[in-house]
Amino acid sequence: MREGSLEAPIRHPLDWHNPEFYDEAKLDEELRRVFDICHGCRRCFNLCDSFPKLFDLIDESKSGELDTVASEDFKPVVDACTLCDMCFMTKCPYVPPHEYNLDFPHLMLRYRAVEQKKGEGSFIDAEIAKTDRNGKLAGLVAPIANWATSTKNKLGRSVLEKVADLDARAELPTYARSPLTSQASAATPVVNRDAPGFGRKAVIYATCFNNYNDPEVGLVARAVLAKNGVETEVVHPHCCGMPMLEQGKLAEVAKAATTVADALVPWIEKGYDVIALVPSCSLMMKFEWPLIVPESEKVKRLAQSTFDISEYIVDIAKKNGLAPGMQPVGGGVTLHIACHSRAQNMGQKATEMLQLLPQADVQVIERCSGHGGAWGFKKGNFDLAMKVGRPVMRQTAEGAKAFVTSECPLAGVHIAQGVDAQKSDKPKPTLVKHPIQIFARSYGIES
Repeated sequence: MREGSLEAPIRHPLDWHNPEFYDEAKLDEELRRVFDICHGCRRCFNLCDSFPKLFDLIDESKSGELDTVASEDFKPVVDACTLCDMCFMTKCPYVPPHEYNLDFPHLMLRYRAVEQKKGEGSFIDAEIAKTDRNGKLAGLVAPIANWATSTKNKLGRSVLEKVADLDARAELPTYARSPLTSQASAATPVVNRDAPGFGRKAVIYATCFNNYNDPEVGLVARAVLAKNGVETEVVHPHCCGMPMLEQGKLAEVAKAATTVADALVPWIEKGYDVIALVPSCSLMMKFEWPLIVPESEKVKRLAQSTFDISEYIVDIAKKNGLAPGMQPVGGGVTLHIACHSRAQNMGQKATEMLQLLPQADVQVIERCSGHGGAWGFKKGNFDLAMKVGRPVMRQTAEGAKAFVTSECPLAGVHIAQGVDAQKSDKPKPTLVKHPIQIFARSYGIES
């Protein structure tokens, strides 16, 4: 037996169709096996609140070991996991192919799947996770929805906090009147036939966030791609299912994977690459879906053909070369690397992309922002989310760059909110929702 592994981590398909997956006794046995290994190692203590909660639980027990910890006390440990995958990807020495076969995030996912099977899931969380429905409805009354959810609307946010458990201080995403798919259909950018990358074709998977909340990122990405000779189409057949994955609703995630694969594989067959605009969505498409529906050849093919937008721009630069015309972006950029970008094991593609700019001045922060998706919006989590993200916010404020951006749209807003709260006499950076918009500025494409 080896002490840790130096091999690349691999993941096994989730055996969620097997009745034993939902067997509570077997789940508890596996929780105790994994928690005992974590207790003896503790390399992951500083990643998220799951591990401090687990170690405190054990240290404060009667024996100081796992044998005197009650199984019902495990739930706070599970609830604190945001499925960022950083323990699996960057810290744990016992992930497969090591014989300990430890996959902490997927074990937390199994626990939540068992909760769902027992009917113990949260009704409010389930409704919040219906992003396609919510986006369509909110878009119809976007000005009213945005007014109601603004932090400036103290009464509205107080009610929302009581009803939906969303902290009144947390900045929530706004909604667009017209979705990205509609805006893209109304105006197709002219493809630069003189660009070195001319001839490439890509279908942009809009994602829920960019389709309903922030279409501008998708429009700018499309303009940058057209400048570099790439013909694009924009589609959004269905949510990727990440909000459902967070709750352990594996059947719904499988359905989403099948729906999106059915819609996108015909594009691949016509010679199109697939680009996702949000790293959580590209992570789902590349890695999670093939583990949830491993029997689907369409899902496998889609996974092999999917790029993150930053990854795709870097690919053009390396294989074809970029179109001329970029100018320096003055003032510098603080770039936050999202956890779900890191979990894709592709390297810092957003960093590589921004370093392609003339006279690039990029401060890179590769550390958790503290937000954790919908987790950071919750009343019981917001203060902790700000605390975890404070080092990122402090580095951003001290860096005094003109712009701050993150590949994760929720993390970017969270960081900007924390920077605004910092006591500093240095100028506050301007939040840019995605690094591709910085890249567009260099080309003179305004967002």
